[in-house]
Amino acid sequence: MNFLIRTNWWKWLTMFLLTYTVVGGLLFTVPRLPILNETIRNLHFHVPMWFGMIILFAFSVFHSVKYLSSKDLVQDLFSKELINVGVLFGILGIITGMIWANFTWGEPWSNDPKQNAAAVALLIYFAYMILRGSLSDDHQKARISAIYNIFAFAVLIPLLFILPRLTDSLHPGSGGNPGFNAYDLDSNLRLVFYPAVVGWTFLGSWIAGIMIRVSLYQFKKDSE
Repeated sequence: MNFLIRTNWWKWLTMFLLTYTVVGGLLFTVPRLPILNETIRNLHFHVPMWFGMIILFAFSVFHSVKYLSSKDLVQDLFSKELINVGVLFGILGIITGMIWANFTWGEPWSNDPKQNAAAVALLIYFAYMILRGSLSDDHQKARISAIYNIFAFAVLIPLLFILPRLTDSLHPGSGGNPGFNAYDLDSNLRLVFYPAVVGWTFLGSWIAGIMIRVSLYQFKKDSE
């Protein structure tokens, strides 16, 4: 994360990948699947945002562990801002998923197991924000937040990838419902999807880097 903050080449790559995602996602032909039809192009936005969220949360856990081992508040700042951006991506993922569901399932929220699991996952991280706001001592806040963050991520993975697969679900890849990779092997989706994952993840890192700089400036100012 520090490396990305101090370098610029990946920012140009981010802009290129996101431009490619939008242009390629609109212009490339897509498989004419029943019900999905043209809405399958949302795959380039909805899913990569959630991948980006998970990666940002994973890096936040890394910095939480570093704080617990070093007691360096800077590591806590890194972790906090990565979570903030991850939650933003999660909200965008929920919104794009609801728009997609409205076209394919007939309603934006159908209490599908994966929808509910995603909502619970975000609520867990909303609770993290509330928890931080309820504590005043910096080290106590950082210590409790770090421990909570580690457990939150440990719960996130089963919520999103294990529990929905154990029950019937409308969502691809859940409850015996095949994922997209089971029937789009001949499409152009992959040509855009994988660059989109990298592009959205880098965008999240870029935003987090800006927020981290602001937090570091405020932290140094308060320490003087």
